[in-house]
Amino acid sequence: MMKVGVIGIGSMGTNHVRVYSQMPGVELVGIADPDREKCEEAAKTYNTKAYIDYKDLLGQGLDGVSIATPTTLHKDIAIEAMKQGACVLVEKPIADTVENAEAMIRAAKEKEVKLMVGHIERFNPAIIALKKEIEKGKFGKIVSISATRVGPSAPRVRDVGIILDLGVHDIDIMSHLYSERVREVFATAGSVDHKLEDYASILLKFNNGNAGVINTNWLTPHKMRKLSVTGTRGIAYVDNIKPSVEVYNGSPEIDLKIEKREPLRTELEHFVDCVERDLEPSVSGEDGKEALKVALSAVESYKSGRVVEVEP
Repeated sequence: MMKVGVIGIGSMGTNHVRVYSQMPGVELVGIADPDREKCEEAAKTYNTKAYIDYKDLLGQGLDGVSIATPTTLHKDIAIEAMKQGACVLVEKPIADTVENAEAMIRAAKEKEVKLMVGHIERFNPAIIALKKEIEKGKFGKIVSISATRVGPSAPRVRDVGIILDLGVHDIDIMSHLYSERVREVFATAGSVDHKLEDYASILLKFNNGNAGVINTNWLTPHKMRKLSVTGTRGIAYVDNIKPSVEVYNGSPEIDLKIEKREPLRTELEHFVDCVERDLEPSVSGEDGKEALKVALSAVESYKSGRVVEVEP
């Protein structure tokens, strides 16, 4: 029985709690959040124990822990968990700075524990199906990818702007689909209601010369998560919410067969499997650091008004 805990009981953290509580072979030892009332209520709902101080939870001999706190707290909590011998699944972005991400990666290596980053779209059945078709060559050479990730304001997110909170999803997915790193970034962004940016348009140039375009905001009244992938032999339109993939490649429209499964459950099952079988997570700390580097470069670009080269 794998012993797990969850630190941070906001919207995403509560979903981690819910899924862990339903997983066979997993014991949800406890949850931690400084908001006593919220933490105790969630603990009662999911039949586990509430801890106000996360260090008390980490002292319970956990095998793994999900960290779903504000981004600025990720590094300290993750390193403390690793010191206690726990493997760590940290929500995206991995950290608030590249230096903090690197410290987390070093700590995981030193303590010989797993570090996985919660880029949940990697586990979206639409993205999984699309990646397989790309690898089969269905679309020929992929030349451009564009994404729209918009929705209403997110008052819960105050420590980062939309580029690190939402844009980082598509930065990671585009690198995943291209199997390439980003070389250059140009971004425009601004703020209407948030202390940081709440809308952004990001242009990515990858090492293979191909392009990625991301439009994201917290201003659109309805939630949209769409992606289009253009290749020399066809195009795919992805809806990450439904989820669905429509393919056009010279024949009548094709809808890829997709297993309708909650991405978070797939993600957490993968994390548990990696811990129990000593496997490397499919979304590593290095993957998380790379997405963070690009997102921070986009922030630098819109503030400076220039193209920013992403350090290798």
